[in-house]
Amino acid sequence: MKTLFRNAVLVNADGSRTGDVLVCDEKIEHIDDHIDDPAATVVDCTGLLLFPGAIDAHTHFDLDVANTTTADDFRSGSRAALRGGTTTVIDFACPNKGESLQYGLELWHKKADGRTACDYGFHMTLDDWNDSIRGEIPRMIAQGVTSFKMYLTYPAMMIGDGAVFQALRELKRQGAIAGVHCENAGVIDALIAEQKAAGALSPASHPLCRPDLAEAEAVGRLLKLAALADTPVITVHTTCIAAMREIEAARARGQKVYVETCPQYLLLDDRRYKLPDFEGACYVCAPPLRKQSDQERLWQGIAAGEIQTVNTDHCSFTWAQKEMGRGDFTKIPGGLPGVETRFALMYSYGVAAGRIFKEKLAELLAANNAKLYGLWGRKGAIREGFDADLVLYDPKGTHAVRAETLVTNTDCNPYEGFQLTGSIRQVYLRGSLAVENGHILETDGGKYLPRGLPQLF
Repeated sequence: MKTLFRNAVLVNADGSRTGDVLVCDEKIEHIDDHIDDPAATVVDCTGLLLFPGAIDAHTHFDLDVANTTTADDFRSGSRAALRGGTTTVIDFACPNKGESLQYGLELWHKKADGRTACDYGFHMTLDDWNDSIRGEIPRMIAQGVTSFKMYLTYPAMMIGDGAVFQALRELKRQGAIAGVHCENAGVIDALIAEQKAAGALSPASHPLCRPDLAEAEAVGRLLKLAALADTPVITVHTTCIAAMREIEAARARGQKVYVETCPQYLLLDDRRYKLPDFEGACYVCAPPLRKQSDQERLWQGIAAGEIQTVNTDHCSFTWAQKEMGRGDFTKIPGGLPGVETRFALMYSYGVAAGRIFKEKLAELLAANNAKLYGLWGRKGAIREGFDADLVLYDPKGTHAVRAETLVTNTDCNPYEGFQLTGSIRQVYLRGSLAVENGHILETDGGKYLPRGLPQLF
């Protein structure tokens, strides 16, 4: 099967050009100013932008958390991803303490295999550290799991500074990389106790218990541990000025630090927690939403290349699930949906708003994720020999985000009413038309992607 994309504006991280793209079966076969192939089906791209399929390297599908399970499993979450221009997700396999990494990986394969619409891979969470876990790292890498997640908060998942340090050294030895959730657990617990003692139990207390300095302290601590281990590290879902200062200091010391942020930290702020009638519960996530000044610092960091990726931390819940925390904000399941809206939001409030160039969008959503997570050479760019994961974007027109029109399996939509510039016309997954004008054509064609070692940049 051949498809010829004619008169396309090809958008890559390293530049854009006008030309034709010939796709044969699953791969990009040829790119040139003009291509003729009578055997190919022609797609006229006049007036449209052709982006590489986006990669979301931070999703949580079918995750048991806070005495419930996320609203999106791999079937609904991956369909939402595809519809939103994301052709690859990397989710987190999460074994519990006392369980082996292999058990966690096999469990996540059972959740995802044969049910996932887009291509997918897994990170591995390290919430235990001992000789047995250390010995499993090479086996994980051999199965294509080359990135690992650690937490500096949440008792069920924390392993302590000494174990984090040891794990960082071992991952460096194996050529893998870690992403770390950075918040100070002790400070959070103390502030929660204060709020509860005062009877302040609404969503408005949530950001007060997880302040920016608690994040910054943990970021600074992580980066010092990484310096001692002499290894690069990723700070995931970075939110604030204070954390960016710690990252600046580490880079000034000569460290290599990769930074991820998310659309919610670029577009939403902590005033949402004060909305009446428990509406603030929709926005409860960790770390929490910050100030408008933090948003602007993150946008500046993106434009300047200080922030390498924008992923979603997609962790969706319904209003009924959020209601579990009415009367006790600590019982509100924490997380926001985002995998379906990320591409259009970042185009609208980044590119169309003049904050970033379209090439930066391709870098943030595709190229850097592909490199950092061992998919470069197959994913992340419109290049000959790469998978034909393509997003045809129409920059004209406007429409609003509405929960009722989304396929994400939640009625709790944090971006309700946001105006979008343009829309996704088509999405191709490895050369096959998967989405057309919002209609999902591909339902379970996703493949598991064993990933290589990170390509550091």
